Amino acid sequence: MKLDEIFNIENESNFKHFKKGEFIQRPNQLNANAIYVKKGLIRSYIIDSNGKEHIYMFASEDWITGDIEAVEFNEPTKLYIDCLEDSEVILLKKDHVIEANLSKEQMLKNMQKLWRNIAKSQHRILMLLGSPAIDRYKYFLEIYPELPNRVPQKMIASYIGVMPQTLSTIRSKIAKGG
Repeated sequence: MKLDEIFNIENESNFKHFKKGEFIQRPNQLNANAIYVKKGLIRSYIIDSNGKEHIYMFASEDWITGDIEAVEFNEPTKLYIDCLEDSEVILLKKDHVIEANLSKEQMLKNMQKLWRNIAKSQHRILMLLGSPAIDRYKYFLEIYPELPNRVPQKMIASYIGVMPQTLSTIRSKIAKGG
């Protein structure tokens, strides 16, 4: 069962269409939402003081992303979130969980998804802190197997924390069986 079916939240006020290149969110906005992707592909990222982009997350069909810190603590947003493809999303507020009146089984399934996402985020952070770039790229492929054909190489490089030239070298090494 998909998240929108569990929460029964597909209504006109929550459901939004965005074109490729459109922003869903920019930094310093108030009243942030989590974003459930029904169709398409979005990314969340920051731009550092030197103007360099750092991709935090990609989200394709049936993924949730957003500036969760801003949602949880009712703070201004820090992330840019834009569409890499034409996308259909559902904007989620914290109240949706309360209003959904979920069964114990549905709550347990959602908790499992949450724990898996937290574990994947922890794994990625630890890899960024100390793993070789080739291992970070292999982990990217494990988490997002469909994305190498959907996003530019420079975005993948940003996500794994390397220069695009380094990613080209890694990809060549993997293609040669290295």
